Amino acid sequence: MQPQQQQQQRRKFAAAFLAFIFILAAVDIAEAGKKEKPEKKVKKSDCGEWQWSVCVPTSGDCGLGTREGTRTGAECKQTMKTQRCKIPCNWKKQFGAECKYQFQAWGECDANTALKTRTGNLKRALHNAECQKTVTISKPCGKVTKPKPQAESKKKKKEGKKQEKMLD
Repeated sequence: MQPQQQQQQRRKFAAAFLAFIFILAAVDIAEAGKKEKPEKKVKKSDCGEWQWSVCVPTSGDCGLGTREGTRTGAECKQTMKTQRCKIPCNWKKQFGAECKYQFQAWGECDANTALKTRTGNLKRALHNAECQKTVTISKPCGKVTKPKPQAESKKKKKEGKKQEKMLD
């Protein structure tokens, strides 16, 4: 019986070996069928940096608008493009719509000029805008502006409406 067991073991080994060879051949054929993808070439661009114009509002002097960008280079596919932009409406436009300043408190009134002044330091410049480091603004003296307490006036309106409803 020992020769039969040895013969069975040889057959099992031979079957396993043939199965292994078959699998290797199948994998090799499958890999040969795939085309090797060429490695992505690192593009060495001869194009220059984008230079952006100032943001031009679509309507008015603030809000949504567009800016144009240009770049130079012999082999550039794109040398001009347009980009959407936005000019915040609360910025001081007299210093450039793309320059934002942090202003100090208003100074004392100058009796000679009847003006009071304050200075602002550059806080932020959008898209490499050329902005002054500090700016000075002035306004006439004597105009006292008191902020309106909106919360109180809204409450009074609501109370007035409630009273009107009660009277009806």
